[in-house]
Amino acid sequence: MESVFGANGSETPEPVQAEVRGSIPSWLQGTLLRNGPGLFSVGNSEYNHWFDGLSLIHSFTFKHGEVTYRSKFLRSETYKKNCKSNRIVVSEFGTMAYPDPCKNIFSRAFTHLCNAIPDFTDNNLINIIRYGQDYYAASEINYINQIDPVTLETVGRVNYRNHIALNLATAHPHYDDQGNTYNMGTALMGLGPPKYVIFKTPAEASDQERRKPALRKVQQVCSIPFRSTLFPSYFHSFGMSENYIVFVEQPFKLDMVKLATAYFRGVTWGSCLKFEKDDATFFHVINRTTGKAVSSRFYGDALVTFHHINTYEDGGHLVCDLITYRDSSLYDLFYIRNIRQDTSTFVQSNHSFSPPVCKRFVLPLEANKDSPRGSNLVTLTDTTARAEMQEDGSIYCQPDTLFEGLELPGINYKFNSRKYRFFYGSRVEVSPHPYKLAKIDVVTREHIEWKQESCFPSEPVFVASPGAVEEDDGVILSSVVSSDPNVSSFMLVLDAKTFTEVGRASIPASVHLDLHGLFIPASV
Repeated sequence: MESVFGANGSETPEPVQAEVRGSIPSWLQGTLLRNGPGLFSVGNSEYNHWFDGLSLIHSFTFKHGEVTYRSKFLRSETYKKNCKSNRIVVSEFGTMAYPDPCKNIFSRAFTHLCNAIPDFTDNNLINIIRYGQDYYAASEINYINQIDPVTLETVGRVNYRNHIALNLATAHPHYDDQGNTYNMGTALMGLGPPKYVIFKTPAEASDQERRKPALRKVQQVCSIPFRSTLFPSYFHSFGMSENYIVFVEQPFKLDMVKLATAYFRGVTWGSCLKFEKDDATFFHVINRTTGKAVSSRFYGDALVTFHHINTYEDGGHLVCDLITYRDSSLYDLFYIRNIRQDTSTFVQSNHSFSPPVCKRFVLPLEANKDSPRGSNLVTLTDTTARAEMQEDGSIYCQPDTLFEGLELPGINYKFNSRKYRFFYGSRVEVSPHPYKLAKIDVVTREHIEWKQESCFPSEPVFVASPGAVEEDDGVILSSVVSSDPNVSSFMLVLDAKTFTEVGRASIPASVHLDLHGLFIPASV
């Protein structure tokens, strides 16, 4: 596992031609940008957690049936500071760094005070997001770094706080049919009490010369107060239908007091997250147009979620499909000390790992508070999900299980916010490490898989065929790395309908396992 997950990656700054086996559809024209951790040590210092690694950006460009590849480390301020010092001097999620060990006591005290509300790293290693026509490497902090999608050069850093009062923001936005971008963040400081903020960046926000950040035209859609002032919910993504935004406020929380004292106490930011198994999960439903929350209060049992699959409206209901866990043990598995175990030892020592389960929650939007207690308010016939009115007028929701053992979900994005049938993802069975891809049919509840021995595929990305009408008319793209030194990394192209291999492009360079990405059509 260490050869795939824990080894340092390397750059391929100039494009290299991949060797194609099978065939790449001639209509597939564009660039798939991918992002993920790629550098786990600097000098003699090492990161503690896989999610700490310095961002390595990959691009796979498809043109006339051929594929070219290039990669570059994100030139974030974090990257530059670490390289200049030849050691890790900027703290990350699971690694607390102390850049000035020789400071006198007064300087150290001042540094501790400055870190009471941390100025987070700008190591944006999670995803590629678009605001207007600008592309950014992003993570879950107040900084994002603009990149050139062709050269992968780092253009410059943008601070959300210069445009909207946010300390944290997701790296999983939504895009509507007009090209507007919706995202969500957390405001820990500023006017008024702390809150969650949903915001929108218009499609035309970029200036023609691309010299001004698209975020200068950001618009706040609404805000949601914290349920507990000192313990905001962690969130990695959110749901969006045609008319509503859904925020899942889960009992996986950030302890603000611990965060404020983490630097002083010498503990990591990751240790400031806690899961309260006896608490409830709340579903906040906000009208996208008015910014107002619906009057019904929806809640369910305790869970942890990172990725939403899709959200849509159906017959007066809001259907929310997401990947859930029974606890927060997932993060612990990705500490480098665990990755360095051999696979059998890893599996044995983490046998209690909570596997991901794809669940469907159904929120009845037209529920009447006078509805009989204990009766199911869900009238849809294609799900066993339940919603029951409680004595206090709140609605208790119990999910339907769609599938077990899948993460990094993706869909045909033309069906985002709409009723859909298929989703794709990385299979997770014995361990959290993906070694298969799967296509799930939510109608039949059947699935089909792709796998190859010793191969680890990345998150599958769907690209629709030109003029496609059927939901699964297109291809699935996945970057695949192998623990077998005789197998080169390759870009896999699957027929999305049959899930059979159409072709693959072997990359004559080092490719590192990544997290998320974005396909940019050539016409854009």
